[in-house]
Amino acid sequence: MEDLKKVNSERIYVFWKNFSLGLLVIMAMIGLSAILPYFFSPFISLISAAILYTILYNNKLTHRSNCMLVIFAIFFCAVTYSFISIIINIVDIWQVFPFSLPRVFSFFNDPYIPTLILDPICFIVVTAVYFRRKKMSICVNCKLSSGDYSGRSKLGSILSSESYLQLRNLMLLFGLLTLAVWCYYIFYFVDAELNARDYYVFIWLNVLGFIFDEIYFAFRYYNLYLDLRENNEIISQEELNDMSAKTYLRFYVICGNYMFINTRMVDTLRGFKQVLDTPFYTKRSVTGITIPEISTLIERMTGTDSGELRFFYGRKNPGLERHSTLRYFYFLKGKPEDYPEMNVEGEWMDFEMIKRIYSFQPGEIASTMVTDITRMATIILTQKIFNEEGFRKIKLKSYQPSFNLKEVEKNRYDFQEDKWIKISMFNSDTKMYRFKRWWRGRKNRSQEKSTQEWL
Repeated sequence: MEDLKKVNSERIYVFWKNFSLGLLVIMAMIGLSAILPYFFSPFISLISAAILYTILYNNKLTHRSNCMLVIFAIFFCAVTYSFISIIINIVDIWQVFPFSLPRVFSFFNDPYIPTLILDPICFIVVTAVYFRRKKMSICVNCKLSSGDYSGRSKLGSILSSESYLQLRNLMLLFGLLTLAVWCYYIFYFVDAELNARDYYVFIWLNVLGFIFDEIYFAFRYYNLYLDLRENNEIISQEELNDMSAKTYLRFYVICGNYMFINTRMVDTLRGFKQVLDTPFYTKRSVTGITIPEISTLIERMTGTDSGELRFFYGRKNPGLERHSTLRYFYFLKGKPEDYPEMNVEGEWMDFEMIKRIYSFQPGEIASTMVTDITRMATIILTQKIFNEEGFRKIKLKSYQPSFNLKEVEKNRYDFQEDKWIKISMFNSDTKMYRFKRWWRGRKNRSQEKSTQEWL
């Protein structure tokens, strides 16, 4: 699976470009709000949100594995700022409070300083996205469609770590800008016409901060590109277009509750560290491969034709759309002692031992295998704990079921289907589950009705 450590250079550029577009939209919001009449400010921010939504929607239509988490966060920044600024003005006009708000917060007054509202809102929204990123729909849907980043490819690992870095960077940037503009407003600002120094602090300080950020990440990703090219880990778009389709096959050979494992496999996604992994893998330069061909392959690698081949699950590889990885189980009858030798290097390992290593030392297992075990365990355990409506079968929350490979062989679980993955993330253990479940169902029905009317 050597090609999976290759990175599409265009994706790194697109990743930086999306980040830059997000910052440019924020800069445009601040700049146009200062140039145009102040009452245009909410319209500018709503148009900015529409532009960001268009970027998100176009990415969804292309089905490409671009991480859009930062664009998603900035989109919510623009939407939240729009509505909060409008609410502030409505409250001020209706005189809801016995006191008047400072006029710099109302876009019907002169001067209006948008960064006093925008910077803290962006800081709060980006912080919320960062801490809730694993539960947000955009990340959940991405993982369901392409698998966990940690087990996908080199590109997946880069996008995962860099998107979190970008969020942390934005948290720091908006936090510092909020501190700067509010300290200046409290201690130095005179509520009159804006002078040159006021413009510098409230407008240009933000713009300069964003420009510095864009330059920093441009150099960062250019250096990353150079490092990857030096290590021969770059695939150009021309090479991808000329590259034939490939299907990677991974087999988990199982006998009873034992799995055949090589303890000295090299994980290229973890710095060529020696880890535990299945030694049964291969690739074929085709888009599809028949079951008889797959059976022949695993029989050659194991040296026995007495096993039962069963499909596990499959995914396309991000950045390499014409490449896909299929996983299979190969169940052998009898005992591990009946198969002392295979045609590949490895040993039989008790699955209970593998589970202990997985639970306490996951770094000792190949990242792809960790992803596969996680999917297997999540689907099986969720079916044991919850029903299809997401309610607990046994009310005791302390109930922690287990499973073994004999159950996997006996029960024909559908590991390709994402239904139980979704239930594991949204079930009766979620706060206000009944209300949220009703609200989601209502929203889905409304969307289906709108689609039917449009058609």
